[in-house]
Amino acid sequence: MVCARAALGPGALWAAAWGVLLLTAPAGAQRGRKKVVHVLGPQHRAFGSYRGRAELQGDGPGDASLVLRNVTLQDYGRYECEVTNELEDDAGMVKLDLEGVVFPYHPRGGRYKLTFAEAQRACAEQDGILASAEQLHAAWRDGLDWCNAGWLRDGSVQYPVNRPREPCGGLGGTGSAGGGGDANGGLRNYGYRHNAEERYDAFCFTSNLPGRVFFLKPLRPVPFSGAARACAARGAAVAKVGQLFAAWKLQLLDRCTAGWLADGSARYPIVNPRARCGGRRPGVRSLGFPDATRRLFGVYCYRAPGAPDPAPGGWGWGWAGGGGWAGGARDPAAWTPLHV
Repeated sequence: MVCARAALGPGALWAAAWGVLLLTAPAGAQRGRKKVVHVLGPQHRAFGSYRGRAELQGDGPGDASLVLRNVTLQDYGRYECEVTNELEDDAGMVKLDLEGVVFPYHPRGGRYKLTFAEAQRACAEQDGILASAEQLHAAWRDGLDWCNAGWLRDGSVQYPVNRPREPCGGLGGTGSAGGGGDANGGLRNYGYRHNAEERYDAFCFTSNLPGRVFFLKPLRPVPFSGAARACAARGAAVAKVGQLFAAWKLQLLDRCTAGWLADGSARYPIVNPRARCGGRRPGVRSLGFPDATRRLFGVYCYRAPGAPDPAPGGWGWGWAGGGGWAGGARDPAAWTPLHV
């Protein structure tokens, strides 16, 4: 039996194997907990959250390759493959990697406010999952530099430093990992915490978007309360932080204008750095959590696949009631697409 490396193209995990039964179990966020999918040969049945998404390829006699469709963030991890063929058993391991982006996150309450369970929920609310140590290491090698410790999927607490400095663990030191050395920094590692009373930030991971993130520029900046109505007028919802990071990294969204996001923060994505847009490095710039009542920004919206756009090209948005921003109704309930 051969278990090949997972392939995530059009959403398929496959393992070439000899036999009639394939069992896969990705390692969960907590050690000792696993999700299991049983796929039975001729019947091609799958169970649990894999029902309707997993099947045996069955290209010929002895082919027990597993195809997993509509891959989700929760499918990420290592899978144990066990094949039974009459009296012969064999097993192997395959890893499902997802193309995506790691991003640091803390809520409006400030830094170092999240227990491990709260960090899991915070990432899920922003369209992500807690990142693995391998994903954070890859992000560090790709240039991620963040001077605040955060939870990872295995219960450890780490942070990546590409530009060593004293406030961020010194110039190398014993807390570094990843072969960075003094010159290149590394991953500062607090080890496994798993303490319900300890609080840190979170490092989240999100993958490619099935829909589209876009920026709505108002005729006049809006408070946070108007952001949801603005996006709804375009058949969309206010984008989550993970969705903006995915659009920046994987769809190359580049916009030098801050906008509201669903958690009440204001951010903007920069692919091509320029001086007036926050510095020399690409990334998602953050303005923190401004006063939600102040009219400061536009809004980044997310439209799911297949959702219609009620305001086609050439339309903006504003207040209804005869005159748009110049006059008419100022009640937020009167929000509507408006030709500009």
